[in-house]
Amino acid sequence: MIVEIDKNSGFCFGVINAIKAAETELEITDNLYCLGDIVHNGEEVRRLEKLGLKSISKDKFHTLKNCKVLIRAHGEPPETYKYAKENNIELVDATCPVVLTLQEKVKHSYKTQVKEKGQVVIFGKKGHAEIVGLNGQTNHNAIIVEKIEDINKINLNRPVSLFAQTTKRIEDFNEIADLISTKIKPNITVKIKDSICRQVSNRVPNLKVFAKKFDIILFVAGKKSSNGQYLYTICREENSNAHFISDTDEIQNNWFENAKSVGICGATSTPNWLMEKVASWINKNFE
Repeated sequence: MIVEIDKNSGFCFGVINAIKAAETELEITDNLYCLGDIVHNGEEVRRLEKLGLKSISKDKFHTLKNCKVLIRAHGEPPETYKYAKENNIELVDATCPVVLTLQEKVKHSYKTQVKEKGQVVIFGKKGHAEIVGLNGQTNHNAIIVEKIEDINKINLNRPVSLFAQTTKRIEDFNEIADLISTKIKPNITVKIKDSICRQVSNRVPNLKVFAKKFDIILFVAGKKSSNGQYLYTICREENSNAHFISDTDEIQNNWFENAKSVGICGATSTPNWLMEKVASWINKNFE
C-alpha cells in the first residue's frame, strides 16, 4: 500500500503560536487554564491536558481570580479582558495575528457605521469562538449571517460593512457579498471586507491536486473544526473515496478493498503527529 501525508496539511501559524505558548507556560507553571479548547482537535487537546493545561468554559472563567489563563488563537471579546483585569488574572494572549487585525477592523468599522446608522455584517458560524470575539468589537450588535437566507436579517435601506470569519469558504463569502450588493437599495453604501485567512484558502488548489492522486483519502480533523469541514468538502469534490476521521479507531477496513494508495491530509487544526499515527496504522494493517 502506498501511503503519503500531504506536506501542506497541519497546523497554521496561528495554532502553532498558541500551542507553543501553552507548552512554554506549562514548563514554568502547574496551573494554566485555557478559555475553551485550545484547538478544535480532541487528540491534541488531550495531549496538552496531560501536560497540565485545563480547558474551561466561560462560566468557569467568571469564577476565577488570581490565576493565569491562556487565550487561544480564536480571540476573545473585550469583556474577557475587562474581567481579567478586575480579578488579577494574568492573560497569556495567543490570539492569531490575523484574527487580532480583523478584530481591530471590525471595531473601527462599527464606530463608523454607528455614525452613519449603518450595519456591521459578519459571515460566519453563530456561536463560534472567533465570531463571539469579533461580535464583541461591536458590543454584540453585528448581524451574523450563516447562510444565504440570513440576508433577510439585513436592512437593505442602510449602509453595510461585510466581514467574514477567517476560516470560511471564499466561494460562499463571494456569493453572499454579490447578493447583498445586488439587493441593496440604490445609493446605499456596501463595503465588502474579504477577511478570509489565506492560510486556509491557499491550501485549496494543492489539496485538489493531492486528493486526485490516491485511491482513498483520509482527512484527519476534529469534529468541531470549521476549516476542517470546509477542506474536507474540497477533498470529497475531487475524490468520492474521501473519508473524514478524527483518529484511527474510526477507520473501516472495507474502505481499502481494491485500493493501492492512500493519501492522508488534514485541517489547520490537525497536528502532524496525528496524521503520522494514521499513516503508521495503515502501514501496520496493510503491509
